[in-house]
Amino acid sequence: MTKIVIAGAGYVGLVTGVCLAEAGHKVTCVDFIEDKIALLEKGISPIYEPGLNELIRKNMNADKLSFTTDYKNAYCDADVIFLGVGTPENEDGSANLNFIYTAARQIAETITHDCLVVIKSTVPMGTNDKVEVFIKNHLQHKVKVEVASNPEFLAQGTAVRDTLHASRIVIGVESEQAKQVLTAIYAPFNQPILTMSRRSAEMVKYASNDFLALKISFINDIANLCEAVGANIEEVTTGMSYDARIGDKFLNPGIGYGGSCFPKDTKALHWLSEEEGYVLRTVKAAIEVNEKQKFKLMKKARKDFASFQGLKIAVLGLTFKPGTDDLREAPSIPNIRLLLNEGAQVYAYDPIGVENFKKVYPTGVVYEETPEEALEDADLCFIFTEWEEIKTMDMKVFREKMKTPFVYDGRNCFSLTEAKAAGINYQSIGRPEVKAAAVVEQVKV
Repeated sequence: MTKIVIAGAGYVGLVTGVCLAEAGHKVTCVDFIEDKIALLEKGISPIYEPGLNELIRKNMNADKLSFTTDYKNAYCDADVIFLGVGTPENEDGSANLNFIYTAARQIAETITHDCLVVIKSTVPMGTNDKVEVFIKNHLQHKVKVEVASNPEFLAQGTAVRDTLHASRIVIGVESEQAKQVLTAIYAPFNQPILTMSRRSAEMVKYASNDFLALKISFINDIANLCEAVGANIEEVTTGMSYDARIGDKFLNPGIGYGGSCFPKDTKALHWLSEEEGYVLRTVKAAIEVNEKQKFKLMKKARKDFASFQGLKIAVLGLTFKPGTDDLREAPSIPNIRLLLNEGAQVYAYDPIGVENFKKVYPTGVVYEETPEEALEDADLCFIFTEWEEIKTMDMKVFREKMKTPFVYDGRNCFSLTEAKAAGINYQSIGRPEVKAAAVVEQVKV
């Protein structure tokens, strides 16, 4: 049996390890954070991801999955080591590869027989080549090492499903042996396997993510223009979606993309292109549109309220998207920062993300357990995340609970018909504003 080790027990590494175990392999996940490993050894996932806890416990009980901080013992006799460590954004937008090279050095100094190192982390083109040279230069034993690229295409909130039922598996290899090893590992998944060079595999990951980010920024741009010319973005996207060349995915307007991938990967590819003397103008534009889009609701609210000083403001949704507790690049953070700086009283609700948000704002924000509690006597409300718990609310609650029902919806959670029937002042993205006569007119001060 092939001994598989995963370096890194974050989103990429943990989900990869668990799904490989579910496919029948015996897997050990390594991480240097002791508290994280202690949780995992109890069968508790340190991240919120639907279905992940159940699979962790199932495969631990079947003796196919284990966790450790002892990288030396884990790596020494591994046949295949997957690198699923973080590649966060540097200050200048480039990818920080410190974790990649730390793991590479540990592997080089530890392995005692031939090994295939597989980089799943998102890394700039040419990184696989450099890591292979780095490992070979630091080997402590006379062994054969090869590096392969195997980018992931999971989305937070659907990561387990995206891995077990992927649209494709991309492997970048420079030898037939590496191809055979990875093909055998992924055979139980019964998914299309695309084999290519390492640099092409690295580019596939960036190109895929950046294309989706482009699509989001494009539709947000069109939504903003719809508001200016009196069109309805929902009608527009319906008309677009019937074209098979366009499709209906990633055509939902909002207040921008967030999370651990799109913001980081667009900036990294833009930075890399400039380093190579070429400017990716479309990617640069997507980044610029997204940054401005985050504050779209704030701009709308300022037309109704001259100041937020002393106002009670309800915030529904804190995470960057539903189905995850991840706050990375979440629009809620900079918007709440502005509100607090202007003296607003912020009352927030999120079904999953509160504990993580408390790490950002342990004080200054009142956290409520239900949307209704957050809305009680509020002067206005911002919706930042389209959680099902929010989308299924009866809109009459806004009128019944709020002092003045001004609702600014950044995810178009409700229909305009619902908003009119509820008698609230409702503004969304790319759609006509709903004005209710029953709403108290605000006095600008």
